[in-house]
Amino acid sequence: MVWLAEMLPAKLEEAMQARTIRSFVRREGRMTPAQARALSAHWMRWGVDYAGATCDLDVLFGRCAPRVLEIGFGSGEALLASASADPARDYMGIEVHRPGAGRVLNALAEGQIANVRIWIHDAVEVIRTEIAPASLAEVRIWFPDPWHKKRHHKRRLIQRDFVELVASRLQPCGVLHLATDWSDYATHMLSVMEAAPGWRNLAGPGSAAPRPAWRVATRFEQRGLRLGHGVWDYLYQRVAD
Repeated sequence: MVWLAEMLPAKLEEAMQARTIRSFVRREGRMTPAQARALSAHWMRWGVDYAGATCDLDVLFGRCAPRVLEIGFGSGEALLASASADPARDYMGIEVHRPGAGRVLNALAEGQIANVRIWIHDAVEVIRTEIAPASLAEVRIWFPDPWHKKRHHKRRLIQRDFVELVASRLQPCGVLHLATDWSDYATHMLSVMEAAPGWRNLAGPGSAAPRPAWRVATRFEQRGLRLGHGVWDYLYQRVAD
């Protein structure tokens, strides 16, 4: 039996290397003095500089433990809450917006939370080049940019090639947890995941999962609820190819 997690097809690697359409734009906003100081003072302790080479996660964290990766952690509410409540696992976050990263670094320093590391970089590039195959227990993508205009749908992060890449980095039985408050993106996510080989929908084929009680409601989610949006959670487990 061969697991997809053991190796990415060469053609997929080449496609990801040639990728030019990004799922984000750098809308930085204003960085506060405290956030700027945090990036300067705490980056060496909790930040990971993108190097384009496989990262030894045991060395990075100083131990061997299950690893959870959150893509697009925003202001870090969920990342910080999860890491604090679950010290037995290591948490990694990827975000492109520096103010949010500064806020997280301040909170990590204040709480002396040891089981978190963060990147400020394109998530696809980090996963492709710095995360080893079959090294993750869980990947979380909560409330990614919906790119709701039809002409921008190609920018959505959840696409076939990206899902294959994530699958290769998950351990057998690892979980991909998606969440969105945009109904058409929920439909898109479901379509992509149900068509992707090697996944089992933990809520049943074609179904959304109940919102896990432990998932912290982020500001993005709360804003969507105030606007009358629904919320859809999808949990998919990696299975044998």
